[in-house]
Amino acid sequence: MSDSNKNENENSGDRLRSMLGLNHSPKDENGKFPKQRLNIWYVFIAILLFSYLQPFFFSDKVETIPYSQFKQHLTEGTLDNLIIGPEYITATLKGVPDRQISTIRVDDPGLVKELADSKVSYSGKYQNRLLSTILSWLLPLGIFFLFYFYAMKKMGPGAGVMSFSKNKAKIFAESDTNVSFADVAGIDEAQEELEEVVEFLSSPEKSQKLGGRIPKGVLLVGPPGTGKTLLARAVAGEAKVPFFSISGSEFVEMFVGVGAARVRDLFSQAASQAPCIIFIDELDAIGKARGVNTMGGHDEREQTLNQLLVEMDGFETNKGVIIMAATNRPEILDPALLRPGRFDRQVLVDRPDINGRKAILEIHTKNVVLSPDVDLGKLAGRTPGFVGADLANIINEAALLAARNEKETVELIDFDEAIERVVAGLQKKNRVMSAQEKEIVTYHESGHAIVAESVEHADPVHKISIIPRGISALGYTQQQPTEDRYLMTRSELLDRLAILLGGRVAEELVFNEISTGAQNDLQRASDIARTMVTQYGMSDRLGLVCYEQPRQVMFMPEGFPSAKNYSEAKSAEIDSEISKLIDEAHKRVQAILSERRDVLDELAELLSVKESISGDELRRILKQQKTKDESSV
Repeated sequence: MSDSNKNENENSGDRLRSMLGLNHSPKDENGKFPKQRLNIWYVFIAILLFSYLQPFFFSDKVETIPYSQFKQHLTEGTLDNLIIGPEYITATLKGVPDRQISTIRVDDPGLVKELADSKVSYSGKYQNRLLSTILSWLLPLGIFFLFYFYAMKKMGPGAGVMSFSKNKAKIFAESDTNVSFADVAGIDEAQEELEEVVEFLSSPEKSQKLGGRIPKGVLLVGPPGTGKTLLARAVAGEAKVPFFSISGSEFVEMFVGVGAARVRDLFSQAASQAPCIIFIDELDAIGKARGVNTMGGHDEREQTLNQLLVEMDGFETNKGVIIMAATNRPEILDPALLRPGRFDRQVLVDRPDINGRKAILEIHTKNVVLSPDVDLGKLAGRTPGFVGADLANIINEAALLAARNEKETVELIDFDEAIERVVAGLQKKNRVMSAQEKEIVTYHESGHAIVAESVEHADPVHKISIIPRGISALGYTQQQPTEDRYLMTRSELLDRLAILLGGRVAEELVFNEISTGAQNDLQRASDIARTMVTQYGMSDRLGLVCYEQPRQVMFMPEGFPSAKNYSEAKSAEIDSEISKLIDEAHKRVQAILSERRDVLDELAELLSVKESISGDELRRILKQQKTKDESSV
């Protein structure tokens, strides 16, 4: 084929795609559009529209008139070339041959005599309705089917009606991944594990000569937003191999057997492009344990899982195909998926520590114009428990806030507001509160802050605010951890109980009344006290016994309470110990706030005026009060 003919065919294919509205995606490096799929339902809709509009475009332009007006024209002698059909009578007007009129034929025995008296030329007409009906349907159907098959030929194989059995994996070529380990930070241990996978794909003979084999599967486990998908793409980018990416939910459809067919098609396509990586995101969508769904089974999902197990078990490792998957719910996966020979490695992608958070912030702020007062190390210290997605969101929010205020750089105050937005919600400055409610919130938050600065094992207060945020927060006291913590002592938990009860006790002391504002505080305090007694063995009376175990999600649906493995008498003792811990914390907080009542009043007055104060101002007030007490002694 000559170049001119080839270009002409390509241009005709492009024009066809443009007519169909398929040229939404950009051309590739060769100037061609990617393969698209035409839905058969579009063809059926077009046929119905064509059939509906056919009479308007293919019928002659005839004016329909009432029969009485037709008789009037007949009496006046203005009709000519009259044709009497089975249902209609048509004629032309004398002197106006281009104008045709039509009327519905009625039972009129004297019509023929009137036509003869008027000397009008008339004739009858027989209409073959069956033939006309067949032609009106077959002709458009033939045209559209020819058009459909031509379009299918142009778009390539796999674009027909049965294309739903094909896998929906997105294929990234070696040059399309554009992600490397340099784009990953904060998960160094997981990265080291996967660097070995890259080495397997790059030079498999290095391990095979010693008798080793490439792992068949790598399961990435971790909380949402920690970078599991990014890490998988980085492996493909470093190894320079094709990357098949698909979500677990894309396997299962309404048709029976489609999921298993897509699994077979995916592995067959991957084997033809080995070495490569298959990445299944949200594996728990199809990998749930079989036979434990108490609310009813799903045969299609289990068939898909069975086919996946068969493909992974029968896959030859020397083909250079590695299956990677990600999930944040490993406890519900089928045990057959986790055995050696399928997912040989389980890599934990955990929340980053302070150094990891700083490294993540440095990556995401490469293209952000930062003010000199921004210290990424301090920002990392203020965001314990945040994952990579949270940190990226904070940086984006800070940049948007700075742009909204028409700043030249992103300042520290923008990051402070962004963190508060993520943690507490959007600020609601226009919410109208009564003076009494505002006073209650002011003393409530002042109580939290003073107790937090008075107990020994507590994070320092960073900010106190009575500006409403989020859905139901009328105020908040923000504490800034000084370091990442992985263990909590009994003293620290008791101090947290005291801080949570600080707002409720402040209301009792000042107003001799209590409000509903402490509902969330009481719920969190009760959870801490119950956990201390039933799981941590921190009760002297009950001893070193764990009375409650975490709910086994695999064998129990969500919302069902866990079964008790202790007697009713022991349950009463547990309730008594929980109440004892709460009561002791309540008395302790009463003593702290009664002793610092002057500080409570001063802080509440300052907070009602400024609405938001820093932790340094609180510590200054406490220091002044301490100096005053010492001088009075």
